[in-house]
Amino acid sequence: MEIGLIGLGRMGANMAIRLLQGGHRVVVYNRTVAKAEELAAEHGAIAATTLEELVEALPSPRIVWLMLPAGEATDEHLAQVTPLLSPGDIVIDGANNNYKASIAHGEQLAAQGLRFMDAGVSGGIWGLQVGYCTMVGGDPATFAYIEPILQTLAPPEGYLLCGPVGAGHFVKMIHNGIEYGMMQAYAEGFEILEKSRYEFDLQKISHLWNQGSVVRSWLLELAERAFADDADLSKIRGYVQDSGEGRWTVQEAIDLDVPAPIITLSLQTRFRSRQDDSFSAKVLAALRNQFGGHAVKQSDR
Repeated sequence: MEIGLIGLGRMGANMAIRLLQGGHRVVVYNRTVAKAEELAAEHGAIAATTLEELVEALPSPRIVWLMLPAGEATDEHLAQVTPLLSPGDIVIDGANNNYKASIAHGEQLAAQGLRFMDAGVSGGIWGLQVGYCTMVGGDPATFAYIEPILQTLAPPEGYLLCGPVGAGHFVKMIHNGIEYGMMQAYAEGFEILEKSRYEFDLQKISHLWNQGSVVRSWLLELAERAFADDADLSKIRGYVQDSGEGRWTVQEAIDLDVPAPIITLSLQTRFRSRQDDSFSAKVLAALRNQFGGHAVKQSDR
């Protein structure tokens, strides 16, 4: 098939390469034109220097896939590219967008006669090699039309029409919320091991646990790699950012009256990681000192 891909970051560029390797014709666009030109020179993509060029290079019905940061960047590019398209063309949003925004985008594009699909994509930088698990929202007819693209991007049985527009990003949101909790459990377990009386080899333990144990997973394989690169993680600062999907998952749990303490606490722990010396910890230390005379450590400031 033929597809236009907008956004050539870590995910978008590798997705373009995987599609090219699968025999698709891929027209690529990026604000930094050099990225598009590099994919053209090294992998056979068609580089477009403008969105107009990208649209003109595609046959009708056009398929345009956006792989951009969620929010403002996606909104801006949608506003620029949709006037260039014709009724029946298909726009796919592969960003980690809020599912409510995707529903709104679907309604806006439908009013222009365009078809919209939201695609939650998981696989990170490893997707080029192993494929991208893809969670899709939209109508069945459009899904069937773009299915050859999904078959190329995903591993076997690695893509699904989850429901109407918005459903793909909703499933990806919950996927990332679960990921928060899993990562936090591993992090806490390894910290207990690291602080114990024993001098454990954490790389060997993470490898061991992947040999048939009930906690084996791809995340644990990545932990093994991390410990192999830096046994005590001394080169890494414990600052953990969040993409927003954990927040949305927690908010959705609140709205649906679903208790989700693990995901919620894992999100709060990420917030704590960004504080060198939290004020709340200072209050706790001060209170312990006031009621029990417990020693406090003086600040260097």
